[in-house]
Amino acid sequence: MGKRELLFSLTKKDFDIQRFKSGGKGGQHQNTCDSGVRIVHKASGAVGESREHRSQHQNKKSAFDRLLKTSEFKLWHSKMVFELSKGKTIEEIVDEKMQPKNLKIEGKDEKGRWVKLTEES
Repeated sequence: MGKRELLFSLTKKDFDIQRFKSGGKGGQHQNTCDSGVRIVHKASGAVGESREHRSQHQNKKSAFDRLLKTSEFKLWHSKMVFELSKGKTIEEIVDEKMQPKNLKIEGKDEKGRWVKLTEES
């Protein structure tokens, strides 16, 4: 198996970590301590939240695990891996592919058949 290479890393600066009183079951402890945790990944907008544990540390771990499983984060991650491995952004690749030489433009003629349209029409 080939050697793995780190493409990028995330730090605490990439996330907004919010703490709040979780409320609900658990009695006075939950109503007085900021044990609930919400984590927002700034670049993708993905959110993970947890309030079921009494410990803020456990809730932070659960919230982070949930954030990683969101479709928003997975999409952002896939896009980043693609861009870093190809050396171009998705937008740059689309612009290259959309050059007139790569396009086949068709339309329907007066009889309803698909025909290649010339640049004059």
